[in-house]
Amino acid sequence: MPKAIYRPEHDIFLAILKARRIESGMTQTDCSQALGRPQSFMSDVERGVRRLDIIQIRDLCGILGCGFVDVIQEFESCLNKAGY
Repeated sequence: MPKAIYRPEHDIFLAILKARRIESGMTQTDCSQALGRPQSFMSDVERGVRRLDIIQIRDLCGILGCGFVDVIQEFESCLNKAGY
């Protein structure tokens, strides 16, 4: 099985995170700074170069003002629709 960052499911998850960031009105720089990371952090995340752990995902959801569980449910729904 390929590494998770190379699987299509990872692309779906990143698209959800990016959409949530854009909906929140935050820039990559805003998110990175709120997480105490350099600007390139969110860019790397959204491009799939950097992987987030579950704690970082929860922190990011809090910064974006969206529920962690809501994001995971949206992810699962998208996976089901895509046949994964």
